[in-house]
Amino acid sequence: MTVERVVRILAGVMVLLSLALAHFYSLNWLWLTAFVGLNLFQSGFTNWCPAMSILRAMGLKDATCATK
Repeated sequence: MTVERVVRILAGVMVLLSLALAHFYSLNWLWLTAFVGLNLFQSGFTNWCPAMSILRAMGLKDATCATK
């Protein structure tokens, strides 16, 4: 797994989880969806997000460095 792939999986899980929590518990969980979307939006321009730094510190490789 690469950093980029894990970030996309993590973002998808967070969006789906927050939508389920908003449906079953409180609409305030939609703020988490908005946060994830805003983070994805800014990372599209800057190519950086906090999760990438954490995953790199955990030892995951970038897509350009990973060997198949």
